[in-house]
Amino acid sequence: MVEAKLAQENLGELHGRMSGCFARVGPRRQARKYIVGLMSDLPRKNCWTMSEHAGDATPDRMQRLLNDAVWDTTAAMGVIRRFVAEHLAPPAAGLAVAALDETGQEKKGSSTAGVKRQYMGCAGQVANGINTVHCSYATRGGHALIGARLYLPAEQLDDPDRRAELGIPTDVVFRTKPQLAIDIITDAITDQAMPPWCAGDEVYGRSNQLRQHLEDHQIGYVLRVGCAFTLELNPVTRLRADTIAATHLAADRHWQTMTVPGSKGERSYGWAWVATTSPRHFLLIRRHHLTGELAYHYCYVPPERPVTLATLVAVACLRWPVEEDFEFGKDHFGLDHSQARRYTALLRHTVLAMAALAVCAITAAAAATRHRPAAPMPTRPDQPPPWDPGLIPLTVAEVKRLFNLITRRHLPEHHHLR
Repeated sequence: MVEAKLAQENLGELHGRMSGCFARVGPRRQARKYIVGLMSDLPRKNCWTMSEHAGDATPDRMQRLLNDAVWDTTAAMGVIRRFVAEHLAPPAAGLAVAALDETGQEKKGSSTAGVKRQYMGCAGQVANGINTVHCSYATRGGHALIGARLYLPAEQLDDPDRRAELGIPTDVVFRTKPQLAIDIITDAITDQAMPPWCAGDEVYGRSNQLRQHLEDHQIGYVLRVGCAFTLELNPVTRLRADTIAATHLAADRHWQTMTVPGSKGERSYGWAWVATTSPRHFLLIRRHHLTGELAYHYCYVPPERPVTLATLVAVACLRWPVEEDFEFGKDHFGLDHSQARRYTALLRHTVLAMAALAVCAITAAAAATRHRPAAPMPTRPDQPPPWDPGLIPLTVAEVKRLFNLITRRHLPEHHHLR
């Protein structure tokens, strides 16, 4: 139960660091109950169920924590960001990446801040819901969410009555998703918690403003772009990415096979990179071995930072941990279980869910450093399996389960879950 105790210690450390964000002791203690509720094994995590879990007679205290209590939500997110960066910082030769992406939560009606009919990745189609831009601090050893901004449609911000109804502060202005990512990155730079590399999908790769912001702060990036993205290969020629792949990378000798670790094991692809007129910018292309499908990445390498193809490939592949953080956050920590409607309550629930995820992610990363490496598996049919294959490292979900084993007490029957 070493990891369960370590999770308790990490929760105590993080909650202690967050104490300065609260004006009164009561909300600070309630915030710990809320985080513990998010880390619990409750199948549905909302103010009603977590109040029962905490032993409160009514959900009033939990609802007050989200809606009316005086505490600095932005400062709390900064505490979580610094906490994650401090504990997951790789060794000197390691790699850390800020992975950008957005995730959605379906909602009914029109009474929620940020709600509209828009494309929802969780639904795989256009649906009624909200989208939140996140940033994950990703390393080989572990990853956790460190920033979040709720996307607010312009029509909600332009209507003073709607803005007041949804509790949106007057200083909040319309920002596109790449601009929200810039805000998150700016906060990380201010907190000295920004990794030296950034990765993201096409939503962020096609934003000139985001790319320029990263370059201005000497942050390297590997951002996905579409096949129609154009680059200058010489002073007089500007070509589409797919045209470059077809005309300049037709021979197999231009491609290098590289295997990278993923959440479901190692994955092997063909990779190629193409220089541009700028000595600091490159086009990185990934090719699937079986289908031949291509994926394009626009890369920037800051001056005086040596880089290899393997480094750019590693940065590109560290974009995926943010998807795992969404999966963990929703499946295990109630990231999308919130029944809040107003802007501040939605953001506060998100911050507390990020805290719960951070505690377990950091504990799992620390446990992995003490894990005995697994025995090598057979690579040929005639090779016997190892006598003792060893244990797999503890996952975030398993750390949460162990935490609940030592914190569980007799709970009343959950009437509200019926």
